[in-house]
Amino acid sequence: MAKYTLDTNLYIDAFASSEFDNEVDAFLDHAAPLTYLSAVVVQELRAGARTTGQAHVLQSTIFEAFERRGRVFGPSAEAFKECGRVLAALWKRDGVSFRDRPRSLVNDILLAASCRENGITLITGDRDFKQIGPELRGFRHTAPWP
Repeated sequence: MAKYTLDTNLYIDAFASSEFDNEVDAFLDHAAPLTYLSAVVVQELRAGARTTGQAHVLQSTIFEAFERRGRVFGPSAEAFKECGRVLAALWKRDGVSFRDRPRSLVNDILLAASCRENGITLITGDRDFKQIGPELRGFRHTAPWP
């Protein structure tokens, strides 16, 4: 049975659009028992919460549900090693050094590597994963909604 996690961009889109929020809710209505939350996504969402109120909304509407069920996963030491390998492979492939890449790419690679480790398919609207995928065999991602 497939396991899923939602990328940060989907949560942000859901906060910004009631129509997209309805799409997330519809997906979770049938896939909640198969859905996990990445610690990378937690960090990115929490970094965007600039007020105590925003942080409370994240905790009460997203984080708590996954934490209660033990469905939060994070990158292992091996995932960090893989992240470095992928960054080096991308540099070799296209000549763009680590320091010249967007900082968010490191999080994307860590997310991808930890998804692969846990057998979780990433649901995302972010095109960076098409670039990462060939360098991380076994990583699965899909556009919304499977």
